[in-house]
Amino acid sequence: MSRLVAGLLLLLLSGAAAAAQDARFDARTPGGPSLVIESTTDLSVFEPIIKAFQDSHPATGVVYRELTTNELDRHVAAACEAGRFAADLVISSSVDQQVKLVNDGCALPAGGDLGAALPDWARWRDELFGLTYEPAVIVYNRAWFAARPVPRTRFDLIDLLRDSDAFRGKVGTYDIETSGVGYLFAFEDAIQASTWGRLVESLGRNDARTFCCTADILDRVADGRLLLGYNVLGSYALSRMIRDPRIGIVLPRDYTLVMARAGFVSRDARQPEAARAFIASLLTPQGMRILSGAARLFSPVDGEQALARLTAEHGKGDGANPQAFRPIALSPALLVGLDRAKRRLFLEQWRAAMPKSGG
Repeated sequence: MSRLVAGLLLLLLSGAAAAAQDARFDARTPGGPSLVIESTTDLSVFEPIIKAFQDSHPATGVVYRELTTNELDRHVAAACEAGRFAADLVISSSVDQQVKLVNDGCALPAGGDLGAALPDWARWRDELFGLTYEPAVIVYNRAWFAARPVPRTRFDLIDLLRDSDAFRGKVGTYDIETSGVGYLFAFEDAIQASTWGRLVESLGRNDARTFCCTADILDRVADGRLLLGYNVLGSYALSRMIRDPRIGIVLPRDYTLVMARAGFVSRDARQPEAARAFIASLLTPQGMRILSGAARLFSPVDGEQALARLTAEHGKGDGANPQAFRPIALSPALLVGLDRAKRRLFLEQWRAAMPKSGG
């Protein structure tokens, strides 16, 4: 892509980014710099983290811009190609797209020992850092399943969808063409086990509905428009489950994918030190407590234990088995799913099995 074309594309995407919700947190000490964060995380989830950061960095304001996974990826990639500023810190749940951006030279090295506490799977090249510990879960309508067995593995789910007509139009999952994290989970499923083909076939046969966003699935499972949601982002589902007794959660016992939404300091950052400090704040004991608290995002440092403890304490999570947790490693292996030919073939198989329209 030429710099001229990249620049024109950046102008278009900058308009989309500017139209996104910008939340501004003024510096406690007037006149300080502003850290610009572009993220796919809901502001309501991230706000306590921002406020805790400002407690220790009162001279730093924060501008928080919330985008969808694909919007963020396109905006940051275009800015990187053109050598222009998009954000100081980029955080996304679509970690395969994050690996590609870093691989394309869009990040600055962190330097020092930032990320030293993280497990190896949650950091890459001293540039990309896994900040959370979030499972992909099955959600279900508790009232409908009150007198029925809940599927606790993908084998159970396939059998359930095969043997009952009750689920026609009543199962939801991500639209993997528009949701970056949905595509990530689906592609990882295809790698992890032989059940993927049968599962997609079962979803398609039952006219499964597809959605861009987690909240859309959770809302419909809660009120009964859907009976099941598959591969739903567990952090949001857990938060909803705790305050909404209509929703139940299964962490699949055959295996539970775990995603660490990943952050990097932009190569063209205006406030790179503030961006590094923000990442560091999430890896402190206080930061990890916030992640494991109301945010339900957890941390790669202690997330396995915290997640199992939460589901046990509340008695509403089903099948929490740490031995089944399979973290998605931040590595070049994630680039395979983004290869144009492989992605096209994968999406063709998805379209062939799934209904033409979702929602």
